Amino acid sequence: MGSRIALIGCGKMGRALLDGWVKSGIKSIIVVEPSGIKGAPKSVRVLKKPGRELKNCDVIILAVKPQIMNNVCKALKPHLAKDALILSIAAGRSINGFKKLFGASQPIIRAMPNLPASIGKGISVAVASSNVKPTQKKIAAQLLAAAGQVEWVKDEKLMDAVTAVSGSGPAYVFYLIETLAKSGEKAGLGKALSMTLARQTVIGSAALADADKTDAATLRKNVTSPGGTTAAALEILMNGEMQKIFDRAIDAAKKRSQKLSQ
Repeated sequence: MGSRIALIGCGKMGRALLDGWVKSGIKSIIVVEPSGIKGAPKSVRVLKKPGRELKNCDVIILAVKPQIMNNVCKALKPHLAKDALILSIAAGRSINGFKKLFGASQPIIRAMPNLPASIGKGISVAVASSNVKPTQKKIAAQLLAAAGQVEWVKDEKLMDAVTAVSGSGPAYVFYLIETLAKSGEKAGLGKALSMTLARQTVIGSAALADADKTDAATLRKNVTSPGGTTAAALEILMNGEMQKIFDRAIDAAKKRSQKLSQ
């Protein structure tokens, strides 16, 4: 990809994307990170503050915390080309909000990747402003695809639900591993063995879901013998309470995303 890109912020998600880009062979990357970054690849130029180097960049990826976004954007604006694509991966920050910060003519894409992007197994959902050119959308798709699967939506309002499901979703899966391991301990397993079983069960199940495109409900039924041990456990898990808990959790994350955009 011949485009010159600048990554603003290199926290966990920014670094996950950066690693994905480097692994895929993308070059001409500038990173702006006040604290610097450890182990920066040779192909990446690191700046501690924005400067004139950004004027030549085609794409500016915003990967800073939503709470400091306004100040960061105000510092960036004088250094950017008016037609540079702004690609934001910040939770809850709307396209209209960025238009107010950069100007109505600035092309904006709002995206929500997730942490597995660091190993090329992430999924990103994106929405573009009306003035984003097809070539810019293609470039954004390439950048996001370097870290995993990419989906697009036309209605920006859906991004809050996307953030709640896939953006925050890895934490829910990691918590499932923790919970399953603790239950194994209570059932008599040693701590180390129980955690190993829980981790590998989730890893293997995810890999199976990826390899076998059968829907999740069918995969579950394939593991469940009538009257067996799995059926006994699912009778507890599928009593409706787990669905209610997830509904409440996703709703809470969605509302938080909406609040961040205000």
